[in-house]
Amino acid sequence: MVISQEILDEYRRVGQILSGQFPAIDIWPIIELVTVEAEIFPSYTLPEPVCDDPDDDKFLACAIASKCKTIISGDKHLLQVSGFKGIDIIKPRDFIDNYLR
Repeated sequence: MVISQEILDEYRRVGQILSGQFPAIDIWPIIELVTVEAEIFPSYTLPEPVCDDPDDDKFLACAIASKCKTIISGDKHLLQVSGFKGIDIIKPRDFIDNYLR
């Protein structure tokens, strides 16, 4: 797993929001696992926006910088640009069904 600091920051920000909405669920062990296990690549900026939601471009930029060929995401904006620069974007369920069984 590879991430950029920007992606890790977003995970932490979203984790704080979710913790407020669902106090009975502790998402921090997952954030900690990602922090410990992921290889953090330097941030890279795409020369022009690709996704309808430009905030999602950081995931494509990280994949390009790390030479990653697959992103696992359920984000509709990322799924729409699957194939960009040879990067496949697949839903988590498809990843489980096709790669973990």
